[in-house]
Amino acid sequence: MPGFVLQALTRRDKGPTRVGFTVTKKVGKAVVRNRTRRRLKEAARLVLRERPLAGIDLVFIGKAETRSRPFALLLEDVRNALNRLGLT
Repeated sequence: MPGFVLQALTRRDKGPTRVGFTVTKKVGKAVVRNRTRRRLKEAARLVLRERPLAGIDLVFIGKAETRSRPFALLLEDVRNALNRLGLT
């Protein structure tokens, strides 16, 4: 996705989805990284509320494009990434 990288791992249990977020120093200094992480967290929260998942671990990796991408497009990126992984 243009706004981030999404990694998924299916677990053997049916527990709640665990979600992790990471943004490297390549994206910017701490303030920029934290803003990028907060945008990813909110986008993931809104989309996962629409379609709850179970038994899976997700890791969102922020990129430089994450902070400048319009939020509506970021939401669409999360939906598309979940669809491409077959997690609908």
